[in-house]
Amino acid sequence: MLVGLVGRPNSGKSTFFKAATLADILIADYPFATIKPNHGMGYVKIEDLAPEFGKISNPREGFVKGEKGKWRFVPFDLMDVAGLVAGASEGKGLGNEFLSDLAGADAFIHVVDMSGEFDGEGKPTKNYYPGQDIKIIENELDLWYAGILKKVWKTFARTVEMQKKKISEEVARQFSGLKVKEEDVKYVIRKIGLNPDRPAVWGDEDVMKFARELRRASKPMIIAANKMDRPASAENFKKVKSEFDYPIVPCFAEGELALREADKHGLISYIPGEDRFEIIKELNEKQKTALEGIKKEIKDFGSTGVQEVLNKVVFEILKMICVFPAGDKMTDSKGNVLPDCYLMPFGSTALDFAFRLHSDIGNNFVKAILLKTKRAVGKDYELKHRDGLEIMVK
Repeated sequence: MLVGLVGRPNSGKSTFFKAATLADILIADYPFATIKPNHGMGYVKIEDLAPEFGKISNPREGFVKGEKGKWRFVPFDLMDVAGLVAGASEGKGLGNEFLSDLAGADAFIHVVDMSGEFDGEGKPTKNYYPGQDIKIIENELDLWYAGILKKVWKTFARTVEMQKKKISEEVARQFSGLKVKEEDVKYVIRKIGLNPDRPAVWGDEDVMKFARELRRASKPMIIAANKMDRPASAENFKKVKSEFDYPIVPCFAEGELALREADKHGLISYIPGEDRFEIIKELNEKQKTALEGIKKEIKDFGSTGVQEVLNKVVFEILKMICVFPAGDKMTDSKGNVLPDCYLMPFGSTALDFAFRLHSDIGNNFVKAILLKTKRAVGKDYELKHRDGLEIMVK
């Protein structure tokens, strides 16, 4: 699973990415500070399973924080790409590279600058409406999909009709590099009411509408309304929220980055996603002032919003759940408690999980034992969020 960060230049994408990953990357207040894509690990936050049994986990990947290891942070792939400008689908800016980098993403986090202090190309201005940025991104992504489709449409449509092939299969094959599934195509055709048996009669407007809806279905998006600490941001946020139907979360990525860095260096104790932190080391006046400013902002919104965005995109938009491999003793051969936790699609079964662990485990599946109840379940058991289970094999 890969989540891509999109946004126009100077929107705070790289700050959001560094806050989410603590990766060592360039952050600058000029357009196109990011040229090559940055890859890192973002983390979803869940209540860990081990404390329910009086234990503290030792994760192989990710980490635990909080009293008695209450919170577990489970990793997933996060990618930050170059800023997008109008005309990117025709190669303007770093458009071609940008779109190519995004092909493998399962969902997008669109980082939008709510301040109105930079225009659509990342240049300083006043009273700029952030909704224009959303429209720019939407339009360029739609034109990207439409461009791929239009290049082959006439030949493609005739082939579908003459050879009696399913349009859903053919479109999914054509867009396989963009992770478009056949179910996505079927859903879109039903939604907009096009004739799947007669694609040759679809007009240019139909093809464009089809491409737009296919993009929305196959690359779902959440808006991270960034820079909410700026004077005009609150009013801009209200306007954007009323105009667009994407999930939207108010964010303060710069504040989140400062808190995570301070926590990393032992100055404060901070759990991402919370509205408080504890100072545990002597600070200078500049550090105190900065932290007081951040404390006010996160009190207003309940948190900096960064962790909420990460959790929403994984659990609500991509509909994933967390599952633990867990034997009776809850440890691996080295004594590590619940070292692993896997993200699985909602609706996955015990057998799906067995194959996720190893093909041999899946092929030799006998039953699974649920950690909480000790109940034996079969291969068709539908996994639940935070399930712990041991797979028994032949």
